[in-house]
Amino acid sequence: MMYDMSYETTPPNLRGPKHVSLKVALGGSVAALCLLLMFMTGLIPLGLFTFPAVAGVLLVVIAIEISPRWAALVYAAVALLSPVITPDKEAAMLFIAFFGYYPILKALLERMKSRVLEWACKLLIFNLSFLAGYCVLIFLFNQKEVLESLGNSGTLVVAGMWFLGNIVFVIYDLAITRLISAYVHWFRPKFLRRF
Repeated sequence: MMYDMSYETTPPNLRGPKHVSLKVALGGSVAALCLLLMFMTGLIPLGLFTFPAVAGVLLVVIAIEISPRWAALVYAAVALLSPVITPDKEAAMLFIAFFGYYPILKALLERMKSRVLEWACKLLIFNLSFLAGYCVLIFLFNQKEVLESLGNSGTLVVAGMWFLGNIVFVIYDLAITRLISAYVHWFRPKFLRRF
């Protein structure tokens, strides 16, 4: 199942230049909610992966209601501010390196005619993003405790985490599709049709 950023259901309410103030208000509200989720990663330990993932999915609302470009701008704003306000720098890295932009990029990848090529690209992006993100975190920001937390059997732990990460990524991708479908086909017509 795929989704498309053109959203052929009903035209979004905020498209067009006359609604700039509404676009800015929605973008600011979603950015503030994303930053709140990123801040909560320091309060709830299990939020390391969950909150950046949910923050990224929130950006889809901007892509649907306004445009993918506006969603990219909101992502950029949250990406710039999250390292400053997020107590857990690993969570900020996860949002910046993958979870923040992937839900927006997903629509472009799903326009491919070949499902095999689509999934190959998705998995390649996921793996390269996490590799690059952790390299930046460890070597550029000198967060050596990430490596130290793996212990003596680091290679085995990394291989296991990498394998499980790819499985979780596939589940995450399918979950995003279902959430977007629910938003477009149920939530939006039921609750936002008045606006």
